[in-house]
Amino acid sequence: MHFRRFSKLLLLAFLCGAPLSSVAQRAFIQSPFQGFTESPYGILNNSVANLHTDGGRVWVGPFLNTSSDLGATWYLPDSDSLFGTVNRLFSLDIDGNVIVAGIGRSDQTGGQSIQTASGFLVSEDGGSSFSYRFPQLDGPEDDTEVYGVSVLPALPVIVPQQSPPFDVDYDPVTQQMWVAGWASGIRRSADMGRTWMRVVLPPDNLDVISPENPYTFSVEPQRGGTGSLNHMGFSVLVDGSGTIWAGTAGGLNRSTNGGTAWRKFRTDVSGKSLTGNWIISLEEQPLTSPPTIWAASWNTGESGGAAGQYGVTVVRNGGEDFSQTLLGEKVYDFAFDSGTVYVAGDNGLFISNDEGRTWNSVSQFRDATSGRIVRPQSSVFSVEVDDRALWVGTSDGLLRSLDGGSTWTIFHVDVPLHPAEASASVPDVNSFAYPNPFSRGDDSFVRIKFDAAGDGTATIRIFDFGMNLVRSITTSVSAGTNESMWDGLNSGGATVPNGPYFYDVEVGNKRHRGKILVIE
Repeated sequence: MHFRRFSKLLLLAFLCGAPLSSVAQRAFIQSPFQGFTESPYGILNNSVANLHTDGGRVWVGPFLNTSSDLGATWYLPDSDSLFGTVNRLFSLDIDGNVIVAGIGRSDQTGGQSIQTASGFLVSEDGGSSFSYRFPQLDGPEDDTEVYGVSVLPALPVIVPQQSPPFDVDYDPVTQQMWVAGWASGIRRSADMGRTWMRVVLPPDNLDVISPENPYTFSVEPQRGGTGSLNHMGFSVLVDGSGTIWAGTAGGLNRSTNGGTAWRKFRTDVSGKSLTGNWIISLEEQPLTSPPTIWAASWNTGESGGAAGQYGVTVVRNGGEDFSQTLLGEKVYDFAFDSGTVYVAGDNGLFISNDEGRTWNSVSQFRDATSGRIVRPQSSVFSVEVDDRALWVGTSDGLLRSLDGGSTWTIFHVDVPLHPAEASASVPDVNSFAYPNPFSRGDDSFVRIKFDAAGDGTATIRIFDFGMNLVRSITTSVSAGTNESMWDGLNSGGATVPNGPYFYDVEVGNKRHRGKILVIE
C-alpha cells in the first residue's frame, strides 16, 4: 500500500489508510450494540491484512471494524487506543468473549519506516469494552533468563521499535496469551497481558532444548554477528491438542509440554521439510486428528543452510510428516471449510479441495452487482470462512462470497459525496476521484465517483492542462452513486505524461468536474 499526499480537492487520505480527522470521527453514530459505534463509511481502510470470524461476526483490520449482518452495516469498538491514532491492528485472535488485538505503528527513523509495538487491546466481554495492555518489553535489568537448571544471559528488549505483535494466540484451556513479537521473540502471559514472560527457544546452533539440561547460550535476537534468528518471532499457535508451535526467522518450533522443552524444524534438500525457514503464519486445520498445521514458509536468503524457497508447508502427526505445496508462492494466511483449503497470497486466492495436491487460483475479482473490480495485481493478505460466507482481505478492498468464491461482493471505504456533516477532509462534493495523485504503475486505474439522477449513460471526458481532450469514456449508470474508471491512457492507448488533468462527467442534464494529478 502506497501512502501519498492527496490534493486538497480530492481529499480522503483515509481511503489509503490514514485516520479520519477529529471532525469526521464525530460522524460516527451510536450503534444498538453496547460499546460500538456505527460507521457511515463502511470499512475504514481498503488494505485488509487482518480478518477473523467468530460468533456470527466478522472482524476486519486495521481498525477493528466488525459486522454481524454480512457487511450490510459496519461498527467500530469504542476505543481511543486504536482508531483516530497512528496505531493499527497487527494481529487478532478471538475465542468466545475473549478478544486479543495486537496493535502497532510505523515509526519514521532516518528515512526508514520501523514497525513498532504499541501494546494490546483486550476484551473479555465480546468487545463491549476493551482494556489497554503495554507492549511485551523488558526492563533494563532483565539481562538473564532462568531456564530450568541454567541461568542464561539475555538481551533486554527495552524499546518498542522492531517488536510489533505480528501474531497473537489466546489459549482458552490454560487462559494464557501468546505473542510473536519479532525482536522480542516469543512471549506468553498468564494474566491477560498485564505481564509477559520470555519463552526460551533453541538458538540457531541447536535443534532441541530441554530445561533439565545445562546450557550457556544467549537469549537474544540476531544483530550483527551475535544472537539467533530463531529468537525472532513471526507466528505462534496453540493447537487443539495443546501443542505449541512457534514460527521464527530460523524455523518452526514445537513444544508438547507447555512451552518449556522445544524441538526446532528447518528446511533441507529432501522436500520433506519446510520450504523456507521464515515461518510468518501458522493455522490449524479443523477436525483433523492429530492436528494438521499449515505454515506460510518463506525463504529470504538469511537462514543459512539449504536455500529453500517460498511456499506452503503442511505439518502432520505432530511434526513427523512434512509436505510442501504452492512452491514459489509468497503466501500470508489460511482458512478452511470442511475439506476446502483457502490460501491468501501475493498472486491471489488459492483454493484446494484435495488437501493441497491441486489448486485453483483467483486473481481477478469483480463485484457481481456493481461491476466494480479489484485492482489488477492486488495482493490477497487474509482469508476467513464461517458457516455463512468466505471473506477475503486484499490490498484493494474486502471481498465476500456466499458461494465459495464463484461470485463476489466488494467492500471499499465508502465516502459519501454528500456527508451528513461536511468537513475539510470529507467535504460535500458532486464528484471526486481516488487515489489522487494517481500512478498508473502503482494503481492501475483511478476511480471517479459521481451521482446520477436515474438509469442511463454517462460520458467522462479527460482533458490535459491545455484543455485538450485526452480520452472520452462512456459508461452505463444507475440512479444514485456510481463509479467509473480511467486507466491513465489516452485515446490512442498510450500512457499520459505526468501532470494535472481535468475530468468532466456528463450525466443526464448535469455536469460534474474535478482534477486528477498524474505522477509516476
